Amino acid sequence: MALYEHVFIARQDLSAQQVEELVEQYKGVLEANEGSLGRVEHWGLKSLAYRIKKNRKAHYTLMDIDAPAPAVAEMERQMRINENILRYMTIRVDALEDGPSAMMAKRDRDDRDRRDRGPRRGGPGGDRGDRPDRTADSSSSGEDK
Repeated sequence: MALYEHVFIARQDLSAQQVEELVEQYKGVLEANEGSLGRVEHWGLKSLAYRIKKNRKAHYTLMDIDAPAPAVAEMERQMRINENILRYMTIRVDALEDGPSAMMAKRDRDDRDRRDRGPRRGGPGGDRGDRPDRTADSSSSGEDK
């Protein structure tokens, strides 16, 4: 069977529980067609780059799929019909990733304390390097001679 990564975005007015019910519904479709669902990651409610069907935000979900192509085609067909699904994308991969996806790793990186970066250069009391001091010249003062 082939391996796929599938991401879908659902309407913003759905609850997290309703999004999980959508995942269970599509898991049933895959299992009925001899496929299986691996890791499922809920990325949460995120802002969209542009409005899609009058939605400014959407629930993002990633699913790892191990299924034959007809099973994935049936799942995508049902997603096209479902009005709660705004967009979806399925990509065939050679191997599924272990551990959290890049989106979840990004969230962990953003949670770090930003104060532990060290002193900034060029700020008050910082090193100005080879730059000359700014002093007022008579040539730059704008007065006529």
